[in-house]
Amino acid sequence: MQGYLEISKVGIEFNTESGNFRALQDVNLKVEKGEFISLIGHSGCGKSTVLNILAGLYQATEGGVILDGKEVNAPSPDRAVVFQNHALLPWLTVYENVELGVKQVFKDRKSKAEMAEWIDHNLALVHITHAKHKRPHEISGGMKQRVGIARCLAMQPKVLLMDEPFGALDALTRAHLQDSVMEIHAQLGTTVVMITHDVDEAVLLSDRIVMMSNGPAATIGEILSVTLPRPRNRLALAEDPDFVHARQQVLQFLYDKHKFPGAKAA
Repeated sequence: MQGYLEISKVGIEFNTESGNFRALQDVNLKVEKGEFISLIGHSGCGKSTVLNILAGLYQATEGGVILDGKEVNAPSPDRAVVFQNHALLPWLTVYENVELGVKQVFKDRKSKAEMAEWIDHNLALVHITHAKHKRPHEISGGMKQRVGIARCLAMQPKVLLMDEPFGALDALTRAHLQDSVMEIHAQLGTTVVMITHDVDEAVLLSDRIVMMSNGPAATIGEILSVTLPRPRNRLALAEDPDFVHARQQVLQFLYDKHKFPGAKAA
């Protein structure tokens, strides 16, 4: 059965000074609509390459990607990317940064008033309305990332792609944003594919965790289904045996099977 998002037999090679480098080999994954998927693995295992192929920024050497019955072969607003560095335009306000994407997607579908209402709605979703007239240098790193998420959500993508979106944030800000993402996912039912290095984050947020093998020619090593009921409370889960077991399974894959010393369990 075909998934809403399907990665089929994907492989990719890059030309380098020392010859061809095969980054991915025979990657296969079906994602159902509304699923939250995390990709985890050591640095260089191809996580970002998979995300770039999903975004249409890279073309696979073999295989391909199908989203909602259509081939992915170029960037499109139906696949919005939340970057680790937020990528906001510094001369625009919070509102204007979100407005850019809305105008691109809805210029022929919404009136000016409807677009303004839609922008405000998405700013409210990420709890950043109070800063809508501020510029990026006037807000914190966590607030900037909220704007980046709002900008993506406002384009109403079919899939939200997140590239270590909380990696540069302090622990408390990271926790608050994780809670916000869970809240948004529950409210909107958005399909999410997220890269993370954080084991606890992967278990807390995900329906399934896709564990990548070492490169070169990296592929999917194991897929873990996270059966914890939603909504999830991080404090209640801290000693939950199912949470602990899922966490241990991911750590075992990263450490015992692939000897990855940089896995985080913070």
